[in-house]
Amino acid sequence: MNRSFTKFGGHFLLAIFFVLCLGVKSQLSTNFYSKTCPNVLQIVRREVQKAIKVEMRMAASLIRLHFHDCFVNGCDASVLLDGSDSEKFAAPNRNSARGFEVIDAIKTAVEGQCSGVVSCADILTIAARDSVLLSGGPTWKVLLGRRDGLVANQTGANALPSPFEGLNILTAKFAAVGLNITDLVSLAGGAHTIGLAKCAFFSNRLSNFSGTGAPDATMDTSLVSELGSLCANGDGNNTAPLDRNSIDLFDNHYFQNLINNKGLLSSDQILYSSDEAKSTTKSIVESYSSNSNLFFANFVNSMIKMGNVSPLTGTNGEIRKNCRAVNSLTEI
Repeated sequence: MNRSFTKFGGHFLLAIFFVLCLGVKSQLSTNFYSKTCPNVLQIVRREVQKAIKVEMRMAASLIRLHFHDCFVNGCDASVLLDGSDSEKFAAPNRNSARGFEVIDAIKTAVEGQCSGVVSCADILTIAARDSVLLSGGPTWKVLLGRRDGLVANQTGANALPSPFEGLNILTAKFAAVGLNITDLVSLAGGAHTIGLAKCAFFSNRLSNFSGTGAPDATMDTSLVSELGSLCANGDGNNTAPLDRNSIDLFDNHYFQNLINNKGLLSSDQILYSSDEAKSTTKSIVESYSSNSNLFFANFVNSMIKMGNVSPLTGTNGEIRKNCRAVNSLTEI
């Protein structure tokens, strides 16, 4: 009798869990603003195009901003908030995260047509998709209906996945937000197939790597020499392309670089060269290096999954008037 009840109870709780998950996802839809702000997609696309025309690197910055938002408090635009506890001042974002002015411009344009309707979280999600597309990558229909968070989480932002961490730690951090190793490899490739990184994030690989007294053995020697010259003056702000020889094009060249020991960041190269990779991520890197369609398809799936990390929906959160600050009490 007890055993039957336990079995029934377990199935019942599992069913409730799935119903709750479906309930959250059902509140996000591709046509969420079809009646309240029908032109939102065109407005965002136009503003992202303007920004990329001024600086091609901005595409990578907007994609990264979306990543850093979703990994802290879920996709709630908390990364955009100013203030003493701002995530902008967390170590992974300080003097590194960029694109805030572009999001401001998009928000202003959207508010001009649909005041108080479209969330900053959704704007950031759409902008990331458009940045991929306008860089030569795939497109997809973005699920919409997120609302904006009321608080930032600087402590959480300080625990974002780091270029200095090992594969096991990175895998655990992705798993903590519901993403698997395929998502890890796909999203790493998508984030680093375009854009630049500062010397501060890879110079540790150029000499006395991990106390060995020598450069990182998994970095091509010619690349070590080239980067050594770039970073020689100790200025950690000098930059190098994340995807050598394919700087601004969203493609699968990043994975070919890893196979040739030309990944820029340690967290990139370990996806192929580390001992842990042999039974986890190495085969995925190899598949993507020779099959761009597979990479694109999996990247799209991973972006949709990441965009669904703990969204605020319904009456939770708010629709900010200004992406940098929560609404005042008189506006709520």
